[in-house]
Amino acid sequence: MRSIIALLLVAILAGPGVSPLEAARKKKDPKVKRCLSKALDYLKREQRRQGYWEARGGQYRVAMTALAANALLAEGSTTTTGKYRDEVAQAVDFLVGQSRSSGLIGYKSDYRYTYGHGFSMLFLSQVYGEEEDKKRRNELKKVLSKAVDFSAKAQTTRGGWGYVSAKDGNDFDEGSTCITQVQGLRACRNAGIPVPKEIIDKAQKYIRDCMTPDGGIRYRFGQSGGARPPITAAAVACMFNSGEYETDQVKKMMAYCEKNVWPGRGVTSRFGHWHYTHYYYSQVMYRMGEEKWGKYSAEITKQLLRTQSSSGAWLEGYIGPVYTTSINATILQLDNAFLPIYQR
Repeated sequence: MRSIIALLLVAILAGPGVSPLEAARKKKDPKVKRCLSKALDYLKREQRRQGYWEARGGQYRVAMTALAANALLAEGSTTTTGKYRDEVAQAVDFLVGQSRSSGLIGYKSDYRYTYGHGFSMLFLSQVYGEEEDKKRRNELKKVLSKAVDFSAKAQTTRGGWGYVSAKDGNDFDEGSTCITQVQGLRACRNAGIPVPKEIIDKAQKYIRDCMTPDGGIRYRFGQSGGARPPITAAAVACMFNSGEYETDQVKKMMAYCEKNVWPGRGVTSRFGHWHYTHYYYSQVMYRMGEEKWGKYSAEITKQLLRTQSSSGAWLEGYIGPVYTTSINATILQLDNAFLPIYQR
């Protein structure tokens, strides 16, 4: 319900006779509006009739579906209202259909299935929080409750997650999948799905254990070598989602990101990591308030407008345009404040 409250506040400030969705859209720069319209229409065209999206080579259908549909949710559409309601509803049906008896949202043949599972928890929990259809809401609650249980059992002895469950992956873990799980679990918890506190506490400790002296986060615990800017940016977003803003560790991570992640510094678009980095770092900057967000948003928007293709997609990165377009469209819509997981 928090997204509804945010919409109402925007409408009140915009004046009488203006709907919440119209008020949010009026705040956008016309260039950004056109950019987003092209991007979201591209995603609409790319959705398969079964309700899913996919990466290059038909890969990662669960993860791509959750990310693309989440970008449509950020526009203000739901399963029953808005320009992209049909696409959102089809995506929900597809992902619900991927829920296994084990609780995994996905399929074991995907050798990195925890990504899709985590992103699906995030997306479906946002839908669940606003779902008005009683039957669908009950179905989502069941799927998300099982998904939380799966993540708990998939956690490694050190408190992280790997590309697959601890059992399937011989207790291997690494930072990026850990962060995906934590954000998905926090989104579920925020939506009212019970999540044991100890799961989040263990994951936070894992992230802190991966920290280097300069505040960066390594790829995984015990690995030699330096920190990685993309994982560090994601780790800060993860800590923010978990309610940690002012600890010494978070302050050190923030200082590291200021030096290595801010647009134009350090991270490049090679292999798609630039988009991954700013998917998370943009969430951090938005939560920091208008002054920080204003400066960051101006920089990131300029770069995204410049690199969008005529089709509406962003083509950088090896995963494929559905991935980069979903991420970039989400970044450009954070200040819509429709989705609870991204709100201040």
